[in-house]
Amino acid sequence: MAATASIALIIREDPRTSARPVEALRIALGLAAGENPITVILMGQAVQLLAEETDEVVDIEILEKYLPSFEHLQIPFLLVFSSGPAPELQEGFAITVGSSESVRKAMAEADRVLVF
Repeated sequence: MAATASIALIIREDPRTSARPVEALRIALGLAAGENPITVILMGQAVQLLAEETDEVVDIEILEKYLPSFEHLQIPFLLVFSSGPAPELQEGFAITVGSSESVRKAMAEADRVLVF
């Protein structure tokens, strides 16, 4: 049997201006369905994916479809906020607030790193 490979999936784009962050979450959920442990890292404006107010997110219908699975599976999120006011976050997710250093550590420890 093949060994499992840990994955760090990093999302840096603003989901209010691009559909790529929501698509990246969809990909992360697909990867989590396998045996590989995954951590989703949201940096800067990408933290808007887990914000209480998501009305401005591109592809909001798709986001609303997949977020409950992240909550149910307790897929870990590492959030790195940009300067300025942080959004109010939804509850129920496995969230850790980190820093650039914690992202570097997660990347170094992962077998695979995907960046969006």
